[in-house]
Amino acid sequence: MTGSMDLPAKGGFSFDLCRRNNFLEKKGLKVPGFRKTGTTIVGLVFQDGVVLGADTRATEGPIVADKNCEKIHFMAPNIYCCGAGTAADTEAVTDMVSSQLQLHRYATGRESRVVTALTLLKSHLFKYQGHVSAALVLGGVDCTGPHLHTVYPHGSTDTLPFATMGSGSLAAMSVFESKYKEGLTREEGIQLVADAIRAGIFNDLGSGSNVDVCVITKGKTEYLRNHELPNPRTYVSSKGYSFTKGQTDGWESRWVESDWKRSEGKAGRFKHTAGRYSGDPDDKGIQTTMDARHFAISVVLRVKS
Repeated sequence: MTGSMDLPAKGGFSFDLCRRNNFLEKKGLKVPGFRKTGTTIVGLVFQDGVVLGADTRATEGPIVADKNCEKIHFMAPNIYCCGAGTAADTEAVTDMVSSQLQLHRYATGRESRVVTALTLLKSHLFKYQGHVSAALVLGGVDCTGPHLHTVYPHGSTDTLPFATMGSGSLAAMSVFESKYKEGLTREEGIQLVADAIRAGIFNDLGSGSNVDVCVITKGKTEYLRNHELPNPRTYVSSKGYSFTKGQTDGWESRWVESDWKRSEGKAGRFKHTAGRYSGDPDDKGIQTTMDARHFAISVVLRVKS
């Protein structure tokens, strides 16, 4: 006699809802359209390392949700990653791989390699068949030199001297293809990356706000947050009003006990017997106590000091 046991669920993406959606679509249900995501992320290799760049606009459909978000994510002290696509997916994927790289450094006592991060990213994204919306530009410098890779949501990767991704990638790529050359200096690399991001900002509605740059060299990483501000504010937000003492009439509040009675012909309305005040008993600051047809109400009166 053989026993039976329930096997644990296999990992990977569940396609049950996809099959359900296909069935409902055949029944006439209108499938919602895709929501466009917007970003411009770039990277290039220069003579001493890698320069990464990104804009800082986060969108929620047609709405700018965040004007100054961070799209360059920490992976390891010598590796950073730019993310495009769904913000939650890029944050979750990069955080997960970053923690795995940290555990690997604890276990080996060695610096993380860029190819290790690349393998972890592509393996995870390939498993989900593109349903994790994370398009990445991975860059870093390790014991084998500088490396720059692109990672697509389906898990495919490229190794390039310069790369762009996101909705503003075409505008950024036009700058790279016209100006990139081998052996760029650090300053030339930073300027070229900034120019590419600016091209994406001004030619793509999904990209905007500021330019972030990250420079990675052997043994050193420099994150230039808001390196350029191509869209400064043209107005100054209000700091509030400030009045000097004695500039306006002073007021003080005190409790006044008064007798009230119901107005004739106006149910639910009350007025002061002396004609000084009329109003509903539900007004803020008024506490009513009903006693037959007469009422005692506590009123906050403001009088000039």
